[in-house]
Amino acid sequence: MPHTKAAMKAKQSIAPGLAGDIPRRRITRVREGDDGTDMGDGTDADDWTQSRTLVKPDDQLELSETELKEEFTRILTANNPHAPQNIVRYSFKERQFKQTSSVDQLAIHFSLDGNMLHKESDEARRQRERMGLQDAASEPTISEEQEEKPAGAAAGAEGEEDEQQKVKDEQADEVASPTPVVKEPAKKLTNQFNFSERASQTYNNPYRDRGTVTEPPPRANFSSNVSQWEIFDAYQEDFDKQEKHKEKKIVHGRKEEEKTRKKLTITETQSDDISRVATASKIVERMVNQNTFDDIAQDFKYWEDVSDEYRDQEGTLLPLWKFSHEKAKKLAVTSLCWNPRYNDLFAASFGSYDFMKQGNGMLLFWSLKNPSYPESVYETDSGVMCLDVHVEHPYQVAAGFYDGSVAVFNIVEKKDGPVHRCTAKNGKHTDPVWQVRWQKNDADNNMNFFSISSDGRIVHWTIIKNEMIYEDIIQLTLPDEPAEGPDGIKVPTVGCGTAFDFHKQKDYLFLVTTEEGKVHLCSKAYTSHFIDSTDAHNMAVYKVAWNCFHPNIYITCSADWNVKIWEMGSKMDKTGDGADSGQKKPLFSFDLNNCVGDVAWAPYSSTVFAAVTSDGKIFVYDLNVNKYEPLCEQMVAQKKKTKLTHIAFNPVHPIVVVGDDRGNIISLKLSPNLRKQPKEKKGQPPMDAATRVQYEVAKLDKILSIVREPDSTTKGS
Repeated sequence: MPHTKAAMKAKQSIAPGLAGDIPRRRITRVREGDDGTDMGDGTDADDWTQSRTLVKPDDQLELSETELKEEFTRILTANNPHAPQNIVRYSFKERQFKQTSSVDQLAIHFSLDGNMLHKESDEARRQRERMGLQDAASEPTISEEQEEKPAGAAAGAEGEEDEQQKVKDEQADEVASPTPVVKEPAKKLTNQFNFSERASQTYNNPYRDRGTVTEPPPRANFSSNVSQWEIFDAYQEDFDKQEKHKEKKIVHGRKEEEKTRKKLTITETQSDDISRVATASKIVERMVNQNTFDDIAQDFKYWEDVSDEYRDQEGTLLPLWKFSHEKAKKLAVTSLCWNPRYNDLFAASFGSYDFMKQGNGMLLFWSLKNPSYPESVYETDSGVMCLDVHVEHPYQVAAGFYDGSVAVFNIVEKKDGPVHRCTAKNGKHTDPVWQVRWQKNDADNNMNFFSISSDGRIVHWTIIKNEMIYEDIIQLTLPDEPAEGPDGIKVPTVGCGTAFDFHKQKDYLFLVTTEEGKVHLCSKAYTSHFIDSTDAHNMAVYKVAWNCFHPNIYITCSADWNVKIWEMGSKMDKTGDGADSGQKKPLFSFDLNNCVGDVAWAPYSSTVFAAVTSDGKIFVYDLNVNKYEPLCEQMVAQKKKTKLTHIAFNPVHPIVVVGDDRGNIISLKLSPNLRKQPKEKKGQPPMDAATRVQYEVAKLDKILSIVREPDSTTKGS
């Protein structure tokens, strides 16, 4: 007992001091706010006013004032470093997979779909009624009372006895007057339905607005009354047109009559509609093709091989457009010829060189502006082996066929077949016609051309009005004795002509080649004999061509793999003394290791020529640069065993077209090293045509003088 009394006294002595401190501290906490910081007896506040010493680490850098004030800017971007940059999606518009340009940089680390309702909404009110909860208006009052209780307890300074007395009074009031029981605050309401929400976001294509302003189409108002007599007049007018068309058309044979009957109704109805749109549709078609092959058109106009600057004796050929027609795929390209007036237009003939595979032929006219489809198409019943375009009348085209006939086509006239064609009654050849060539109009201003065939005849054809008149110029014969027939009758042996070419300056002179490998110099004035003959090759000669500038130089190519350059002597032109001519040697001879199908001189230089071989290669030589090796040897054929048959230089543009035995024609651009031209001196006017010809002749003579030197020295000794 004494021990307990002493303890209680000690408690009472300590309690008054503590009783004064505890409420004071509580009041300061409530007044300072929600921070809950206890200031204590004021010692903590004095610590802020005292000066503090900064402790510097030993390893800290010593920086100057300017270095300390220097600012380092860091830019934070919203780009996601882990976002993929190669997302590929399928484009239904272009029907291919395309890479998306914009990538979503948003990265969601956490997402939670809520199911809360706004407490003032009708749905929340209905849910509270179903749950039996109190109205939303009474909830704030309950929460306010709960918040005021601890505040009132803290604010009262009457001590613990007042609080206990207050609680007892409240309990007595509750017993005296019963009040509704206060419920606990409502918990968070959850959705009563089994509901799951899913969302997906698709890629939205960026929108682009494009606007065009065009002129409104012309309009016209038309009104009329239709009656029986007007319908009758319209039918009668159409019937009269058909009758007039039948009278104008001259029908040969029953088959042609049936064809015209079928075509009458179609042509009458369609001719007017198509003719209105023909020009516009052709322009639109060319625009579409130019956009389709825009990269090729840019290369044709502007591209130059820069690597030629680092190699002096080499050049390249850049493939450009490829021309092919569906019906000509199984045929071989037998001839190529550029139009002399329109530099983008060329003609090509199609046939077959195989004797056992003869069939139909075709004549196509292509333009560089539209490589997808030819400008004109002519189908023939026999293979077309050669063609030539008239210089003065570029719409007139002469052609030779495998069956021995020749024909003339007029491109302007919309006709399916030729305008003129020979038959067996008027001088038709008995063997295939290998070459035709237009000549200048005669004294009566009649168009005329020549043809050569394997039957040994060189025929001169003249077009007079609506018929072709023929005249045999030369009959090729072999110098051997006539062969004996089955009955002992001697039959003269006939030479087989393969090609010819007329002199550029002297129209009466022309060269003729044969299958026996001979080259004959002939004249229109001497029809009985040759001026000169040369044993040029060991096999058939496929092409002979005079030089475009030099009057005495010509080139030949043969199946014996050789290309040879020859010079016409002065005696051949004047006296015709050719006793030693059979043993004449060429100025240059090039072995191309395969059958040479065609050779052509360049129109821009007297020393440049190109040849094509059966193994699909093109050879381009420039005697002024290298007299022994080609500057360019390039494989052009895309498939194996494809033979190149013909080549032709464009007269203006630096391109060539090459044909093969599969019906394909490829255009190629020459690199700068393959088309070197004389440089114009500064301050001097450009060379005219006559000066240019003299320059090219002198350039070729300078090269030929090196070759002629050994002959002159031997003759002098």
